[in-house]
Amino acid sequence: MSFEVHILGSNSAAPAHGRHHTSQVLCIQDLQIMIDCGEATQLQMKKYGLKKNRLSHIFISHLHGDHFLGLIGLLSTMHLNGRKTDLYLYGPVGLSEIIQLHLKYANTRLSYKIHFKELQGEESELILDHPKISVYTIPLQHRIPCTGFLIKEKPKPKKLIKDRISELSVQHINTLKKGKDVVDDTGKVIYKNTDYTLPAKKSRSYAYCSDTKYNEDIIPLVDSVDLLYHEGTFLHENLERAEATYHTTAKQAAIFAQKAKVGKLLIGHFSNRYKDLSPILEEAKTEFDNTALAEEGKVFTIEE
Repeated sequence: MSFEVHILGSNSAAPAHGRHHTSQVLCIQDLQIMIDCGEATQLQMKKYGLKKNRLSHIFISHLHGDHFLGLIGLLSTMHLNGRKTDLYLYGPVGLSEIIQLHLKYANTRLSYKIHFKELQGEESELILDHPKISVYTIPLQHRIPCTGFLIKEKPKPKKLIKDRISELSVQHINTLKKGKDVVDDTGKVIYKNTDYTLPAKKSRSYAYCSDTKYNEDIIPLVDSVDLLYHEGTFLHENLERAEATYHTTAKQAAIFAQKAKVGKLLIGHFSNRYKDLSPILEEAKTEFDNTALAEEGKVFTIEE
């Protein structure tokens, strides 16, 4: 089953050099969710063949415009397209007020319902307990309240050895798939789980660390994730600028990934000052070799 990260935007502050504001879409099995929604997001979705009405959940990290100013347009287009299914929206204090104010003065009543969860962002918390995934917040250090997100697949059922289960009941099979032994009323094992099953496919994980100063305090939250996105706005020669604006350098993002023992690192949120991104990638690779640029149109797959 799929676990894909589609990059729609990778630039910071303003669009430049063919790069757009931050947005990503995750396709996890048959679930489609969005993280951040900068300007041009819905145009990028159309360009890369992602269906707006398939979105079920949207997560907004913070209220700087390059991370959410595409949201009103996206919500409006889904309304104009006749969306009926509920949408689940997660974002910081103030986001719901912004949306309601726009709808009020546009005299618009959406054709679908939005369920809004306000994020506090001070401590990590479970914000979505879905049958397929769990989503946790990651507290970040930025100029305004900002939240990252950790997406983890739920544990998968064990694989059954088909030629050994033909005579078993559905109830017994379901018990074995959960990794349990089948026992009788006295507690005696009738069917030992390991005799009828193979190990389950591993559950995959993705961490998204939006705008933030370098912060090792959150390493335990993202320890050993399969794929980490971490902003790398500046080259390390601009460390003073990065610290003043509560951002991270490519070198720092890679050091963070190395210390967190992640499988792969994506860096993005590039400053307008860099037309050529190869120096950013080279700098990161000196600290963490398995690094890639989170550029528009790229799709990163986490294998089972």
